[in-house]
Amino acid sequence: MKTKLYITAIMLLGCMAITNAQAQNTECVTNLSIYTEHVKVKNYDAAYTPWKMVYETCPELNRANFVYGERILKDKIKKSTGADRDGFINDILGVYDNSMKYFPAKTKLADVIIKKVLIRYEYKMISDEEIYSELGRAFTEDKANFKNPKALYLYFSSLVDLHKAGSKDLQEVFDVYDEVTEKIEVENGKLTERIAKLLPKEEAGTLTSKEKKQLKSATTNSESFGKIVGSIDAKLGPLADCENLIPLYQKSYDEKRGDIVWVKRAVGLMFNKECTDDPMFQKLFDAQMALDPSADGWFYSGIIKLKNGDTQGALADFDKALAMETDPIKKSKIAYKVATINKRKGRKSSARKYAQKAIDANSANGRAYLLIASLYASSANECGSTTFEKRAMFWKAADMARKAGRVDPSLSSTANKSVRSYMAKAPTKEMIFSSGMGGKTVTFSCWTGGSVKVPNL
Repeated sequence: MKTKLYITAIMLLGCMAITNAQAQNTECVTNLSIYTEHVKVKNYDAAYTPWKMVYETCPELNRANFVYGERILKDKIKKSTGADRDGFINDILGVYDNSMKYFPAKTKLADVIIKKVLIRYEYKMISDEEIYSELGRAFTEDKANFKNPKALYLYFSSLVDLHKAGSKDLQEVFDVYDEVTEKIEVENGKLTERIAKLLPKEEAGTLTSKEKKQLKSATTNSESFGKIVGSIDAKLGPLADCENLIPLYQKSYDEKRGDIVWVKRAVGLMFNKECTDDPMFQKLFDAQMALDPSADGWFYSGIIKLKNGDTQGALADFDKALAMETDPIKKSKIAYKVATINKRKGRKSSARKYAQKAIDANSANGRAYLLIASLYASSANECGSTTFEKRAMFWKAADMARKAGRVDPSLSSTANKSVRSYMAKAPTKEMIFSSGMGGKTVTFSCWTGGSVKVPNL
């Protein structure tokens, strides 16, 4: 009899628990509906209490608990101070962690870590050591999803600050610099590739509403990457001067000479910082060719020959590098580098030739357009027999600079600055009016060739 009573009691408690859970779940569903409606109209204060009930009682009920919860708590953080604000910050950190716990398939590790670091950074609740350590984990364990420009900058910037404080060595700074700039290049490359596909449709007026949003998003994100690249280079500053690079590579050479990644990065950084006259560049180049006689290697071979006065041999090596490279992005980079060398040597026609090859390989290579623009601008006095004709060359330069910012929005700031500079030197409205050239065409007989149409007044 006692046994039967015991079983009956257990069953009753079970039924009560089920009924309780059902009631609780019904309340959760009701409150979920209430707070989502408030969030949609940005009434976060009204959304907070019903959201908190659902989040604490039924966190797994709907992903909105985390997506909308983030918005609600960010609003609370913005409107509060002191201990209250710290409490809400701790709450949102928990939301980020729990989003991965309850919805792992829809949550990315890098996103969670980045969000946690950024909010702590915003409110000065994190050290450089913690920033570097936590973002380093995100970069290492989930690199594919580490795309946030600000986080990429903070990752590198915190390391530089740690180096200056004496806790990180210079080689680590260079290693992370290479990794971060390569990542930015890859992500911006994806964006400019998308832009390159959409621009012709925009010009033809056939973009769908979805494609317009995609173009706008890609353009905005590319511009952000452009700003970050400039900030990263500025942060690196004199640390990458030849006087720092050369001794470091000399010290590490024997240990690292068999590491192709290290060797290639060392050669690339020495080239970018114009340290090619030092014997260490030749030494590193020889190591690269022994490990991987690729297109990059032949490019640097051309640089060495050019430095030694063998122009023909250099051009042959450059062309060999371009012929060997099958990846269009890499081919474009090589052609652009050759163009910059020719420009420095005053070979304007050859510089444009290789810049055009860079564009042919990758139509989103905005730097190549900027280079051509600068070549045109520097040739104004060589082209035309009158002041008007000479100044008309700046229209041609401005047009190339505009294209640079269009195909690669990460360069938009530089491109816009160039356009303004060139247009300030082009013929004024008064000049167009007094010359009677409005609507006519100016043809250039110098090395640039081509023509420009004078604007109508």
